[in-house]
Amino acid sequence: MEQQGVPAVAIVTAPFRKTGQTMAESWGRPDYAFLDCQHPIGNLTEPDLDKIADALAESVEHLFRAK
Repeated sequence: MEQQGVPAVAIVTAPFRKTGQTMAESWGRPDYAFLDCQHPIGNLTEPDLDKIADALAESVEHLFRAK
């Protein structure tokens, strides 16, 4: 998305951060922004996921302003 001018941040569950960073480095983007959330999320309800998204919103905004 960023290659098309749309700011982006990857949100990953904590155990997958290293994998995401490795992938970003292999694509030439070692500085790509990541945010962690709790793991696992697959069994959470929609309201629980909304709470996680709300908690991350300010951090996402901060990263977008920094770009």
